[in-house]
Amino acid sequence: MSASFFISDIHVGLQDKKNEKLKLDHLERLFAIIKAEGRSLYMLGDIFDYWMEFRHLVPKGFTRFYCMLSDLVRNGIEVSYIAGNHDFYLGRFFDEELGVKTCYGMQEFTIDGSKFVLAHGDGLGKGDIGYKLFVHIIRNPFNIALLSRFHPDFAIGIMKGYSRYSRDKQEGNGFYKSDRLLNFAESLAQEKDFDYFVCGHNHEHGIAELSGGKRKYINLGSWIDGSLPYGVFDRGVFELRQLSR
Repeated sequence: MSASFFISDIHVGLQDKKNEKLKLDHLERLFAIIKAEGRSLYMLGDIFDYWMEFRHLVPKGFTRFYCMLSDLVRNGIEVSYIAGNHDFYLGRFFDEELGVKTCYGMQEFTIDGSKFVLAHGDGLGKGDIGYKLFVHIIRNPFNIALLSRFHPDFAIGIMKGYSRYSRDKQEGNGFYKSDRLLNFAESLAQEKDFDYFVCGHNHEHGIAELSGGKRKYINLGSWIDGSLPYGVFDRGVFELRQLSR
């Protein structure tokens, strides 16, 4: 039985060249572990600090990461990518060129008999009306087609600006450190049968038992504060681990 791996909030492209190289070096080591021990990788959003693709164009600067993902797929690893609030529009590049399955919102998977609810975490629960409206607008097919009429540098510039604004806004208020996602998982457990609710988004790394003690809430944390967290589900047990430096 091969393990399933989980990562989120890598924010590739956020930092300076030296730190970005180190980040990709660490990811390369993690991907080597996945190739040796795993069968699947679930990427739960904000893998890039910004992503906006067009019909014939994708953002530059990420070629090494593309190759790393493609190598995983070519080695038989099933890779799924759930978009986060910094992954504005994934388009078809990952699916068609790299063999990575992309999706949006909350998704359900059965892994080795256990039921998983996977999401980035953006827009879940009460409140955050402004962001929910923004997502509805930016991912609308008509608006995407309209935006594509502008020069890509202009459109990507807008997305970069929003990424900075979103990060500054979250770090400057209580929402960023709140229990909103844990509370959402608690409420979802009253409505839906699952074993694990796994997310990222608020960068709060940890595992908590939900009411009843049989279900677990898991937040995968972030790679932007010097930590290198990832999740592993193997032989019916979910663990949060840290990649050694």
